[in-house]
Amino acid sequence: MSLAAASPLVLVGAGKMGSAMLDGWLEQGLAPAGVTLVDPGAGDHLKDYLARGATHVARAGEVSVVPAVVILAVKPQMMAEVLAEVRPIFGPETLVVSVAAGTTLAALEAGLGAAAIVRVMPNTPAQVGRGMSVCVGNDKVGEEGRALVTALMSAVGETAWIDDEALIDAVTGVSGSGPAYVFLMAEVLAEAGRAAGLPDELAARLARQTVVGAGELLRLSPLDPATLRQNVTSPNGTTFAALQVLMGEGGMKPLMEKAVAAATARSRELAG
Repeated sequence: MSLAAASPLVLVGAGKMGSAMLDGWLEQGLAPAGVTLVDPGAGDHLKDYLARGATHVARAGEVSVVPAVVILAVKPQMMAEVLAEVRPIFGPETLVVSVAAGTTLAALEAGLGAAAIVRVMPNTPAQVGRGMSVCVGNDKVGEEGRALVTALMSAVGETAWIDDEALIDAVTGVSGSGPAYVFLMAEVLAEAGRAAGLPDELAARLARQTVVGAGELLRLSPLDPATLRQNVTSPNGTTFAALQVLMGEGGMKPLMEKAVAAATARSRELAG
């Protein structure tokens, strides 16, 4: 589906995630003149959008169009106030998309009434067009709505749909929080290189490029991660020795299971 169907689009919250999504949409052909940015500040990060024809207002109540799509990209603690402001501006065909963590469909419906609502869990690689977004909609969202949200989120990475909203908490634990796990791996890999005697700058460079390169290989290869790992591992070689530690008792698998479980549990707590 063409992104033209998303216009007029109202983006509430032009922070890092909101701006990353908007950059992707504009790159994929969404007309800037059809975009209204709702943000209390008018910082430098908005200047380019305004120069290209987008409109800026400080509050949702100042929006002068009936939007085809409203994107809610605000912090969860701001959501109740934002919903009260947004509700009067949308029409019967408006699609509401929330990327706010921890705000359930039920909470969104309570604030917006009988609206078509999609809840999306994106992640920060959307900033470079490599995001992973998982979507779940209420029963007001039809096939056209799903197709439009898929088109929007595919502009910043890959998109998947689930039917059970309860799975969003596990999604948060894997892909929502997951980039931090990868960044931590690069961080501790560099520290391990320094401990092995490498100069600081070289250790950091080796760790960064190893994570970047392995990720790109994983993205482009038709092979699954286990096979790619095995292809690097010679019997009784150096990688084999390292994996005996990482895959041993108390190694990466149980640690990652605990980490994802902790993030999943916290996501449920935040959702109330």
